[in-house]
Amino acid sequence: MKALSDLLGPRVPGDRPIPSTRSSIESDASVLRVEAAPVCMHCDGARFVRVTADPDDPRFGQAVPCRCVRDEDGQERRDRLTRYSRLGALQRLTFATLLRSGRASDPRAQRAYSEAVAIAERFAAKPEGWLVLSGAHGSGKTHVAAAIANAVIERGEPALFVTVADLLDHLRSSYSDDAEVEYDALFEQVRSAPLLVLDDLDAYAETAWAREKFFQLVSHRFNAVLPTVFTAVRQPADLDARLAVRLTDPALTQVVELGEKAQPAYVQVGAMTRERLAAFAFDTFIPDGVGLSAPDRKSLEGAYRRAVTWARDPKGWFVLLGKNGSGKTHLSAAIANERLAKGDRVAFANVPDLLDELRAAYAPDARRRYDDIFRTLAEMPVLILDDLGAQKSSPWAEEKLYQLLNHRHLARALTVITSNVHPKDMEPRIASRIGDRDVSEMSEITAPDFRLMNHGGKK
Repeated sequence: MKALSDLLGPRVPGDRPIPSTRSSIESDASVLRVEAAPVCMHCDGARFVRVTADPDDPRFGQAVPCRCVRDEDGQERRDRLTRYSRLGALQRLTFATLLRSGRASDPRAQRAYSEAVAIAERFAAKPEGWLVLSGAHGSGKTHVAAAIANAVIERGEPALFVTVADLLDHLRSSYSDDAEVEYDALFEQVRSAPLLVLDDLDAYAETAWAREKFFQLVSHRFNAVLPTVFTAVRQPADLDARLAVRLTDPALTQVVELGEKAQPAYVQVGAMTRERLAAFAFDTFIPDGVGLSAPDRKSLEGAYRRAVTWARDPKGWFVLLGKNGSGKTHLSAAIANERLAKGDRVAFANVPDLLDELRAAYAPDARRRYDDIFRTLAEMPVLILDDLGAQKSSPWAEEKLYQLLNHRHLARALTVITSNVHPKDMEPRIASRIGDRDVSEMSEITAPDFRLMNHGGKK
């Protein structure tokens, strides 16, 4: 990969740096060779000159193309701009090579994609403001963004295409004493590019340093109203609040969705992987127990029948109460498998693990934001909350659980809850939702922990 510093030349002193390509770059599989190009005596290779040095002149600070630029032919200019653009192999990604209806088979998705491409073409013809291309991996975001840059270059105007992760790596390396381009020079050239394409916005938040530097870049371009294209998997509103405010400003930004975001069929919080979940089925459950008393066996058989019925025709909530090891998790996992087989999307969350993850999501360098986790579980078609009551209780934990349960209670969303705590011993607001007979079906298992049983009874 070509180094960004090889493609971005020195700045012209003044208010706004001017991109320069004083070196032409050739590369083979392992070596970058830099061939010196003649430097213009008028602009020192910057290719632009200031109109006037008089601060009282209304044209002060403006730049115009140098005579060396005016004298070059169209192909020379396009070649130079292509080197500056850092597109590399992405030069092949143009609007002409784009599938205008996308890859989806749904006619509505195809129309939406075609409309998104039309918006991108209009932006390429007249780059103004910001354009955010959002969509799942493989939806064509990078192709559309590269097509915009290639169209601008073909017209003889500069565009810089940078992957966010690569940009941050280059900025870090520019701090070293032997860096080819100093940090300030590199940062100024990128943030002041006439048109900047920032690919894969989701990679910006790996560290606090990366977030801060990226925000400085975005903030500068926001204040200067510089044309910018972003691509991201997540919606702008789901990003860091400071970025989200700028990326959703209706006066500056157009947000375009390239196809529906891919939704996973199964989401886990805790150790219940899809592979482990598959081991729990109704067929492998022993409803009559081993060595149980008649009342305990009756409660276990009743819970099994109710779980099977709910799994086949779910309505509202299904709550399983009982001691640890009584079979609650097995039955709830079997319900999850049944609904997955019917095509439902399912989330299985161990409550103590869920609260740990929500706490961790508040950290500044968290890979997943609290809002993302909460929204995923709140809106999942089927949610299994396993081991409610095993969490270390605190006002914060009780509040978060209440918020999640209240959301699903109001929505009458399909929810399965297992707990070894009776509702009368729970936080009153949570107990009220779980005990609502209009929404919730409750089944209590009185059988003891099967792990402490043998064929002759308790160990």
